Amino acid sequence: MTDLEGLKVGMVSPYDFSHPGGVTEHIRHLSTELRERGASVKVIAPASGELPPELEENGEFDFYRVGRALPIPANGSIARITLSFHLARYINRILEHERFDLIHLHEPLMPALPITALRASKTCNVGTFHAYAKSSTAYYYSQRLVRRYFRKLHGLVAVSEPARIFASRYFEGSYRVVPNGVDLARFGDAVLPLPELRDGKVNLLFVGRLEKRKGLGVLLRAYMQLKTRMPELRLVVVGDGRMRRRYESFIEEHEIPDVTMAGHVSADDLPRYYASADIFCAPNTGKESFGIVLLEGMAAGLPVVATDIDGFAEVITPGRQGILVRRDDPVSLASAIHLLAADPLLRTQLGAEGRRCAAEYSWARVVDQVISVYGDALSRFKPRQPGFFESLGQPPFPSWKEERESVHEPIPGLG
Repeated sequence: MTDLEGLKVGMVSPYDFSHPGGVTEHIRHLSTELRERGASVKVIAPASGELPPELEENGEFDFYRVGRALPIPANGSIARITLSFHLARYINRILEHERFDLIHLHEPLMPALPITALRASKTCNVGTFHAYAKSSTAYYYSQRLVRRYFRKLHGLVAVSEPARIFASRYFEGSYRVVPNGVDLARFGDAVLPLPELRDGKVNLLFVGRLEKRKGLGVLLRAYMQLKTRMPELRLVVVGDGRMRRRYESFIEEHEIPDVTMAGHVSADDLPRYYASADIFCAPNTGKESFGIVLLEGMAAGLPVVATDIDGFAEVITPGRQGILVRRDDPVSLASAIHLLAADPLLRTQLGAEGRRCAAEYSWARVVDQVISVYGDALSRFKPRQPGFFESLGQPPFPSWKEERESVHEPIPGLG
């Protein structure tokens, strides 16, 4: 399937689009690429606050804001999902109004938005499984209940081999591994570095949410060991999160010099931090299905030091694009960083190989694979019956008075 002209795609995300994250970034890029190839794409997702300015100003895709997002602990992190009481009614009305040819659900069995949309769908459904863990109590206890909805998926995608193994442990099926992509131009040579960070120091860059599983605590302990031997080293931390104050207190208490806590940075500024760095470090402690930040670092031509966890080993070949070290081991991490910081030629060689490897993950290539999955899924789908509202002769929209008290953004054209 190559011609997408006229194809109507609904893209469903469980996660808050007001907060940056791997899945939301994946959906943004995928939606943009599909639209450039002729498809009509509308995203359905929760959003607790304002959307990123680039979404509203550039009009990358139409967006249905569905419910307010609540922070829920999940898989060693915080998942911001919606648990609205109005969800089923609202989703039904969106689907009846849009009449999508295909609905692409990300984490399709996750409460509450994706599985509600899957349950309501009468069209072709594709599910992408992003998560990875050794096991899942939620999947274990819910698999019998949600298997009926899993069978409504006509196409199955996993973003990595670890994600495929994890999902298939509970829900057997024919999964296609289609990796995350990277915007090569966004992190290319044309990006200007930040002048304040190009002062002769060797910049070590960390990008990620400030939570335990991202491993910044391990990196800080490794950096403390290195700083006394390498005064020219500087640590730049990009990201925010619930543990920021704890990390800042640790830095202050131990009087660790040359640590720049940049916090959350805009989408425009993020590539400039990569362009200003000499080494990229991902000290994550586990539960990563894929290394999106590794791809960004590689696309920027940086050598990578990362932990030897399943999701990262999918991307990095030790000695080619970077170095893999044991998780939760500041000594091993410090040794790898020292090796690269002391050898500019090795940094250049690994960075060049990383850039070549990143080209294999361009969004153009990734979307080609996604389109292939769409074609296979549509060939297996049996056309749906007339919609519920159509059979009743009722309009698919609520009245303005009925909807104004809900937590959802009104459907465009309502009123």
